[in-house]
Amino acid sequence: MTGRAKLLLVLAVLAAAGIGALVATRYPADNPVAPAATAAPAPAATPAVTVTRARQTELADTVLVNGTLVAREDVMVGPEIDGYRIAEVLADEGDRVKQGQILARLARDMLDIQMSQNTALLARADAALAQAKSQIVQAEASNAEAQSSLERSRSLAQRGFASQEVLDQRLAAARNAAARLASAHDGLAVAAAERHQTLAQRGEIELRIARTEIRAPIDGIISRRQARIGAIAGMTGDPMFRLIARGEVEFEAEVPEQRLAAIRTGQKVVLEIAGVPPIAGSVRLVPAEVDRLTRLARIRVALPSEAALRVGLFARGVVEIDRRRAISLPLSAIVFDSDRARVQVVRENRISTRPVVLGISTGGRVEIRDGLADGDLVVLRAGAFLRDGDAITPVVEPETAGRS
Repeated sequence: MTGRAKLLLVLAVLAAAGIGALVATRYPADNPVAPAATAAPAPAATPAVTVTRARQTELADTVLVNGTLVAREDVMVGPEIDGYRIAEVLADEGDRVKQGQILARLARDMLDIQMSQNTALLARADAALAQAKSQIVQAEASNAEAQSSLERSRSLAQRGFASQEVLDQRLAAARNAAARLASAHDGLAVAAAERHQTLAQRGEIELRIARTEIRAPIDGIISRRQARIGAIAGMTGDPMFRLIARGEVEFEAEVPEQRLAAIRTGQKVVLEIAGVPPIAGSVRLVPAEVDRLTRLARIRVALPSEAALRVGLFARGVVEIDRRRAISLPLSAIVFDSDRARVQVVRENRISTRPVVLGISTGGRVEIRDGLADGDLVVLRAGAFLRDGDAITPVVEPETAGRS
């Protein structure tokens, strides 16, 4: 071998060694990304998606209402006579009173004077009545005597022992006696009528005296007092007292006309009032009329007797329209299209979109009337990023997993 051939052989060996070292440096034997002609491609990972189960729950259809506490029956208490000064006030706002209890008194000085005058007139009428009765007794005696004399004169005249003139005198005397008796009876009637008139006047005065005492017409609580000592009482204008009949306070709530048809008497209502624990009541009255301007109706809700309830307090109420057990889902699992609602059901780890019919909604859950069976897995937060047939790794919602 010539020297030139040996040189070329050495250069070839050195070049091969350098290339091998470079390859070994860039692609070591334990490097997983080293090119390998026979390595198979890794499979793509499926996304993990949170799912929930359709399950039977108790749902309540409710209507939210706002309103004010009012008296079930507001009673106005005022005087029944005009022009008398208020002399005494015996009750104040917040007092619980009984039927017939005196709330205020009016001055009765003039009425006492009128009563004294009437007492005198009544005594005079009694005396006139007694006098009329005495006159009747006298007239009856005179009439009897005159009739007896007339009868004797007629007997004597028939036998010729009395003249016609004597007979005429006896007849005239008998007629006068009868007239005086009739006049005495008329006098008695007049005296009796005057006495009855005096008694009627006395009854009127007694009634006016009784009305100077302003009494509670019914058991209740005084909600407002307008009576002031020294003021002149009148039957017109503001009442002296406003009374909550029997202390019954109820909730007057405004309901939109769209939900009024669902409201029925007896439905349960839970109220929230500032500073008061929740109170349960029931619908007592559904109105027959809707306000033409506001399109709202005012329902009345009966409430239990509570010392903390005050007329005028603002309250929020929840009227329970219906309650039933049904298959339900969280609202986040529902996708709303323009004309329908749908859910994304998971079957064999693949997505399948399915239309559903919804019912009542409460507490973040909605009733599924049709389209799902109890226990079906559904994507918890449905969205457009999943399509029919997509493969996923379902992750059951922790709370749902605990209840399943």
